[in-house]
Amino acid sequence: MSITVRYATAEDAEMIADLSRRTFYDTFAGANTQEDMDKFMNEQFTRQRLVQEVGAPENIFIVAEYLDEPVGYARMREGDPPGDLDGLPSIEIARIYSVQSMIGKGIGNALMKKCIEIAFETGKRVVWLGVWEKNERAIQFYIKWGFEKFGEHDFVLGSDVQRDWLMKKML
Repeated sequence: MSITVRYATAEDAEMIADLSRRTFYDTFAGANTQEDMDKFMNEQFTRQRLVQEVGAPENIFIVAEYLDEPVGYARMREGDPPGDLDGLPSIEIARIYSVQSMIGKGIGNALMKKCIEIAFETGKRVVWLGVWEKNERAIQFYIKWGFEKFGEHDFVLGSDVQRDWLMKKML
């Protein structure tokens, strides 16, 4: 498969917002109530809010394409890292998603490779992320890439308080 990964531009904002909503819903709807999914999607993960994230100074978006169609994306974010990272220069992979039909076909690997390249290029020493403790497939993917758990934090999906693992990879 010929997967290309490129930096997103402001012109990609609406496409990324739609891809974000689609991939998030497809990934988590089966493990959460419809009420919690609807509340999250309509209040916290709105299309308007997602469009505004693209181009915001603290965000880096990359898009994976197959046959010129967007099939995945990642959002990296600079900001306030968890204190457990001892003040090392770090960057968060805030989201990394593939459309369901392309899972297992190398999209995640292509995106992760580019995320790590970006971290190196920007002088980071640590890449970190949060992942739902019940998302075993994602946890195994991150472990394969050399991430290890270093903490936990709460993530509210609708009205459900969930536990995310914080994972890091030293560069």
